[in-house]
Amino acid sequence: MNQEKDYLQDLTDIRSMMERSTRFISLSGLSGVFVGIVALTGAGIAHWKVKQFFYEVDTSYVDQSYSSDYNNLFINLTIIALSVLIIALLGGWYFTARKAKKQGQKIWTKASRQLLTNLFIPLVAGGVFCIAMYYHRLVGLIAPGMLIFYGLALVNSSKYTLNDIRYLGLLEITLGLIALFFYGYGLYFWVIGFGVLHILYGISMYYKYDRKK
Repeated sequence: MNQEKDYLQDLTDIRSMMERSTRFISLSGLSGVFVGIVALTGAGIAHWKVKQFFYEVDTSYVDQSYSSDYNNLFINLTIIALSVLIIALLGGWYFTARKAKKQGQKIWTKASRQLLTNLFIPLVAGGVFCIAMYYHRLVGLIAPGMLIFYGLALVNSSKYTLNDIRYLGLLEITLGLIALFFYGYGLYFWVIGFGVLHILYGISMYYKYDRKK
């Protein structure tokens, strides 16, 4: 009986070692919560900018003036989006690095490099897609496109980290596809996808993996 227990324990240890060598398992639930809060803050600022734009635009403006104001609005929204992305990445990296340090694991490994590579390929493609949508004045498709490509990035990179990422990615894709049929309400879907879902995912991850550690 003792030999059988030792054998099972050895198999468990071997499996754990193999998982650590092929998957980056130090993702922190707190990073998900942080990303969600940052996304909600950014969405709030963006919503205020959009309301301010429509309040200030007068019907007597000539088309050229309206186009100029519209371009300025898009530039401001782009700055907000990039700021949210940078802050979210830095915060996510901080909480993940802190968790890896507590677990005595390295954060920069072959698995983490593969994770980032598979994550950024769909993200870059999604960035080009969003630029093309703006170029063709199809701005209502930008938010759904962001959700879809972000979801694809999570699914694509999930094989190098925790399986929970895959489920979050599938939810983001589904939300983005639904948003395609509600043109003009992209910001609300953006809030749900990048804000609410991230916070719920982060809390779930924290209680599932972090808290018991």
